[in-house]
Amino acid sequence: MLRTRLAHCSRAAASTSTPPVACLHTSTVLQISQFRKRKSRIAEKLNTEKREERAKQAALNRPHVILGNRPGDEAKWTNCDLAKVLVTPEEIKASPPVDPSAKFVAPHFKSYGIGEQETELLFKTLPTLTSEATIEMDMQSNDNKRSFQQTAEDAIEVERRKSVVFASLVDLRNANARGIAYENRKRIIAEFSELGKPNDTGRPEVQAAILTMRIRNLWSHLLKVKQDIANRRSLRRLVHERAKILKYLKSIDRDRYDLVLERIGVEPGAVEGELVV
Repeated sequence: MLRTRLAHCSRAAASTSTPPVACLHTSTVLQISQFRKRKSRIAEKLNTEKREERAKQAALNRPHVILGNRPGDEAKWTNCDLAKVLVTPEEIKASPPVDPSAKFVAPHFKSYGIGEQETELLFKTLPTLTSEATIEMDMQSNDNKRSFQQTAEDAIEVERRKSVVFASLVDLRNANARGIAYENRKRIIAEFSELGKPNDTGRPEVQAAILTMRIRNLWSHLLKVKQDIANRRSLRRLVHERAKILKYLKSIDRDRYDLVLERIGVEPGAVEGELVV
């Protein structure tokens, strides 16, 4: 009987006791979930900032698509072969003008494709031959009453004046932008052509150098006239055309490609990949 009563009492105590309390409350689970989400957002924000910083640094270190060199690395352009060949309006203005009192002096910069051989012929050989012919004709004439020395001095003076006038005409100071561009194209063709073909205008190196000159001239113009929308489209076309020629040269001869990039002052990153101008 005692066992029966104890069993009833234990069952009654068990039925009237309160349920056990949970060891983990739902509010704690919610706080942990919010903490993890906040931590994830912070990590995502930091990763985004790092990616943006890397992209910014890559953009700063990437070569200029138009100029071809990296920011602050202007020496790559000034030391390349193309920059040394070209003549600028500033150099033309700084050159000494033609001296009217000089004797058969050619201008420092000559237009219309006049080279060293043409200069020697036009300003030294022809005036000398013409003055000698004039002297001989005057001395052979019957009505010549002047001495040989006076005749020679007069003939030389006439040819000197002609030479000064002709030098003023062919001086590159009197040329416009188109005349300067013509002279630069002539220099580029002579510099970048193959040794056995001095006027090979279809050579990829020549075309790339001429396009680089045009791109830089157009870029300088757009820096002064920012409202010129038409020339902005022309600039984009020239940049993509240069990249197309250089990629073609890379596909046929990698050594020539690397050499011409160095000679025209352009980094590989300025012509490879997607170009956004």
